[in-house]
Amino acid sequence: MPPELPQRYTAALAAEIELRWQDRWDERGTFHTPNPTGALTDGEGRHADPSSPSFLIMDMFPYPSGDGLHVGHPLGYIATDVVGRFRRMCGDNVLHALGYDAFGLPAEQYAVQTGRHPRTTTEANIATMRRQLRRLGLAHDARRSFATTDSQYVRWTQWIFLQIFNAWYDEAAPRPDGGLGRARPVDELVAAYAGGARELPDAYAGRTWAQLDAVERRRVIDPQRLAYVSETPVNWCPGLGTVLANEEVTVDGRSERGNFPVFKRNLRQWNMRITAYADRLAADLDLIDWPEKVRAMQRNWIGRSEGARVTFEVIGGQEIEVFTTRPDTLFGATFMVVAPEHPLLDEVPVDWPDGTHKTWTVGHASPIAAVAAYRAQTAAKTAVERQADAGTKTGVFTGHLAINPVNHELIPVFTADYVLMGYGTGAIMAVPAQDARDWDFATAFELPIVRTVRPPEGFDGGPFVGDGPAMSSANDEISLDGMDVATAKAVITAWLEDKGLGVATVTYRLRDWLFSRQRYWGEPFPIVYDEHDLPIALPESMLPVDLPDVPDYSPRTFAADDAHSTPEPPLGRNEEWVNVTLDLGDGPRTYRRDTNTMPNWAGSCWYYLNYLDPGRRDVVVDPELERYWMGPQHDAAAGVSGGVDLYVGGVEHAVLHLLYARFWHKALHDLGHVSSVEPFRTLFNQGYIQAYAYADARGQYVPAAEVVEDEAGGFTWQGTEVFREYGKIGKSLKNSVTPDEMYEAYGADTFRVYEMSMGPLDVSRPWDTRAVVGSQRFLQRLWRTVVDEQTGDVTVVDTEPDAATSRLVHRTIDEVRTEMAAMRFNTAIARLIVLTNHLTGLPAVPRAAAEALVLLVAPLAPHVAEELWSRLGHEVSLAREPYPVADPALLVEETVTCVVQVQGKVRDRIEVSPSIGQDELRELALAAAGVQRALDGRAVRTVIVRPPTLVNVVPA
Repeated sequence: MPPELPQRYTAALAAEIELRWQDRWDERGTFHTPNPTGALTDGEGRHADPSSPSFLIMDMFPYPSGDGLHVGHPLGYIATDVVGRFRRMCGDNVLHALGYDAFGLPAEQYAVQTGRHPRTTTEANIATMRRQLRRLGLAHDARRSFATTDSQYVRWTQWIFLQIFNAWYDEAAPRPDGGLGRARPVDELVAAYAGGARELPDAYAGRTWAQLDAVERRRVIDPQRLAYVSETPVNWCPGLGTVLANEEVTVDGRSERGNFPVFKRNLRQWNMRITAYADRLAADLDLIDWPEKVRAMQRNWIGRSEGARVTFEVIGGQEIEVFTTRPDTLFGATFMVVAPEHPLLDEVPVDWPDGTHKTWTVGHASPIAAVAAYRAQTAAKTAVERQADAGTKTGVFTGHLAINPVNHELIPVFTADYVLMGYGTGAIMAVPAQDARDWDFATAFELPIVRTVRPPEGFDGGPFVGDGPAMSSANDEISLDGMDVATAKAVITAWLEDKGLGVATVTYRLRDWLFSRQRYWGEPFPIVYDEHDLPIALPESMLPVDLPDVPDYSPRTFAADDAHSTPEPPLGRNEEWVNVTLDLGDGPRTYRRDTNTMPNWAGSCWYYLNYLDPGRRDVVVDPELERYWMGPQHDAAAGVSGGVDLYVGGVEHAVLHLLYARFWHKALHDLGHVSSVEPFRTLFNQGYIQAYAYADARGQYVPAAEVVEDEAGGFTWQGTEVFREYGKIGKSLKNSVTPDEMYEAYGADTFRVYEMSMGPLDVSRPWDTRAVVGSQRFLQRLWRTVVDEQTGDVTVVDTEPDAATSRLVHRTIDEVRTEMAAMRFNTAIARLIVLTNHLTGLPAVPRAAAEALVLLVAPLAPHVAEELWSRLGHEVSLAREPYPVADPALLVEETVTCVVQVQGKVRDRIEVSPSIGQDELRELALAAAGVQRALDGRAVRTVIVRPPTLVNVVPA
């Protein structure tokens, strides 16, 4: 092997260059983003021009794990850095910063195991992550970094909670967009009651506001707040010792974290009235540029349904109200089903009514015995298990008989566990002819089936769930027969409303956000309770409410299946903190603090606003800064919604963080704190990097880095055959690779280029350490276009490029600008490789071509680009140099269509020059989106290139 050239771009030289430029960027404040006003200026002390184009780019808030980063984590961070650097060179004032979502369960669990305060371990984890990310060369404004656990950040999270607590939702209030319904301060609700403009609730009928005492007034107001305490069904997880939001429970009815069973319990908890915003949350999805998949997920989670609430009278019992999207099928309702928790079942008949079918009693001697046994059986199941078990059609007749309001027929009321009290009204009317589940239940319990929608010709029986003309749907006052579904629904709903038997209604799957956690490591509620057990907001002067020390960080956990256990939060163990003497305006009194904490989602609901000016502490966000960075129409793409210009993160947050943040933002918008309607204008979901893992014949995993591939395509480890699989990067599969390893072996720029070249950013792909060398060779060739590897001298010449080189340079500029703007970094890199290969093949590289190439590469490989730019004689960083613009006169060239195949099947077509060479065509074909999708992570055996019209890729 020939000796290493002394000035070759190696990992060691890359490390020296990268560390030196990172220090220089910090010293000069290169990436200090100026605000138009306030303390934050650029590196030279200048404010931004208020009329300058702004671009706010964000990564989804990272959690600082104790394990540090693996190579899959930085994918999105590198991508946003590339975008930010590109937009900065295009003239935008780019704000890019990174904070840390530092509250949460992992740190608390570690504290429980070790006895160390979670703040200690969290801050150590943040320091590790900051070091790893700094080494990557990310152009963040470090002055704007923070953690959600910072006391001053907690102060403003608690302040926002109080804004929501001190607000109510007025459905009749006009909004600036022309719609109705918005949050208003509670003081305005009090004034409406005091002035007689609003009637008191039924419980206070006949009295005036002036006649109510202070406690009664609070009992009127508190249930109407956007943040309220209520005794509601919650998801209780004994194995974690805490309650969970619906979104934190898996489809299997278990906790997302820990996989413990979750049970429905009635507990007194804080709730956020997100349901008040359901229509706006659904409708405003049309205002923002998000992937359709995510918008569909949010719409489905919100679950808007139009229909009618219908009242059924029950003989000897309370009325049952049901919601149905098909009131036109009421004449076919032959029985009802209520949830086992329904209050109707608190009292049931002593004896079975005459005519009770033997099948309905399930062998019980009385309705009381039957209902009691069924309720006990159901209590052991989770909500999801109940839904999954619906196919077994368990249930029992309650002994109650209801009256169908449209034909006055008596219909039996059953209870069955597939009906959930937390959804709708906890009761359904069953129309077996039009519903497969009801049909099966009716068949199992020998209940009548009446068709009310005429099936088409040739229908072969069973339930008909399609649309058709109504049939068998008439009484002495109304007939729906022959009507289509839409007409029949409107007619029967109007008839029900006229009779006082029902009302047109819109319902939602979305439920109010359960906001209490029985945890230590979270934001305390800025609330105390008085002797009436009513909540009182603390004044702003008492914020933040910091976490006290406790003897034990762990909430009391229980046996995973102990559904009847009761929460015992850790904060309750500090009596001096819980029972506190305060003067809230009427002299010193003793109050009780809330021993729950906020969920970890609270801090991530508004962190984007804190990036704008984290040092500002007299308002949650400066209105002028919010309008500049996020306001509606703040740039050409912001639209009427405004918001963060680009938000990059995983799709797994579609109905958790993203929905919660939108709700908080809309509440802040209603209350006048922000001008933007939405928090995030454009959302991009990046794919994931996974890695190959290798297991032996016993299924035991072996270190992936030590596996050898033989010529036949097999794999061995220490001489033993192993088998490759594709999975998540991590310790368990022994396939983890850290960025630190990549920095040491190749350098940060090579690592950046490799991750951006692996395929389309929104597609998942496999990690292959052996392939990283290809990106290193590209940067080595880039280095050679400027620097002599033997002497280190600059080798460019001050002569004009020849015509072919000029055309290639400007075609590359044009194509790379297009690809960078669309975040297609892999195809941009492919074009840069082609240009680099061309320049290194020239006897001497013209300065104009070399400088253009360096500027084009700069967002992707910033350290080596800065070094080359400096060696080319420039004293100022290229961070804000104009990104090259193509000369249109040099782009005029005929193109031909090249067909790109994978295993002989056409997967893409690309437009290329008739004179394109084999190497250039090969690079462009391999980067094509259709090829990347077809390969789906597989290696390439060979590429057959027939310029300029055909390429065939043969996978390994």
